[in-house]
Amino acid sequence: MPKDYSRTRRVGEQIQREIAQLVQQEIKDPRIGLVTISGVKLSRDMSHANIFFTVFDESHPIQETLKVLEGAAGFLRHELAKRMQLRIVPHIHFKYDESISYGNELSALINKAMDMENPDNRMDGSHADNEKSHDEQD
Repeated sequence: MPKDYSRTRRVGEQIQREIAQLVQQEIKDPRIGLVTISGVKLSRDMSHANIFFTVFDESHPIQETLKVLEGAAGFLRHELAKRMQLRIVPHIHFKYDESISYGNELSALINKAMDMENPDNRMDGSHADNEKSHDEQD
């Protein structure tokens, strides 16, 4: 087994699945919105877990969601201890994962640049005409 896929990584993936399920099913706070657990990074000694989340409903402020999740960290840790057989249950710290919003911004910028560079190059049916003429040649 490669060193990169260590016990720490496997435990982190299991924690991610468990926390995602707990947040979805057990936290009933209306301030939280639609939250996805995007990753977990465990310390080497597995005593601390940084849990990265994203918010898909932009009507819920990220800071408010972070407050709710941090407030529920003790409950989530307790539930995690029940579900997983770990000698040390890590202390949970939530962090907002900016990679998805950053990726969306980059994608929008690329689309805008492509539209500015080539306004005629849109999928407005010209592709379908090319397929017809290609089929007619066969």
